[in-house]
Amino acid sequence: MSTVHEQLTEAADQAARIVAGTDPSRFGDKTPCTQWDVKELLNHLILWTSYSFERRARSEQVGPELTERDFAAEADYAAAYRAQLDRALAAWAPAEVWDSEIDTGGGKTPAPQVAEMILMEMVLHGWDLATATGQPYQVSDQVAATVAKAVAASAEMYRQYDGFAAEVEVGPDATALETALAVSGRQP
Repeated sequence: MSTVHEQLTEAADQAARIVAGTDPSRFGDKTPCTQWDVKELLNHLILWTSYSFERRARSEQVGPELTERDFAAEADYAAAYRAQLDRALAAWAPAEVWDSEIDTGGGKTPAPQVAEMILMEMVLHGWDLATATGQPYQVSDQVAATVAKAVAASAEMYRQYDGFAAEVEVGPDATALETALAVSGRQP
């Protein structure tokens, strides 16, 4: 099993905890993702880090039945998210998935690279949601280092599509997570 799979498992546990700790009374609150409020961010996180994550293992895309779904409107959204995360992690467990190329809709990408992008999405938006809802967020140095590497590799592309803001300056003693957040345009 890939080390990235272990990191995804760790990040999924954090994301599930943050989602479970999100009070629906805060759904209208602002988030570090200025284009989304808490509910919109929650829906984005659930869709892309669990449903899309599972489908990527099989080179499948998510359809409108999921992209148009309001997960946060469901009474058991946190438990459903945790269960979907577990299905996604199980879908990525076989070695043959890691040895494959994933159809991302715009071409084929090596599975480990796709997994790192999903990890980046899970950590950055998990941090966003935690920050917006006043919850603590932390991941291991190993997860943070992988995310920092993925952010650095894709930052300019994400900026072209308004996925990342301009890089924020951090000091030389910044942690790997703080560096990843800053490079992605977030204020650690």
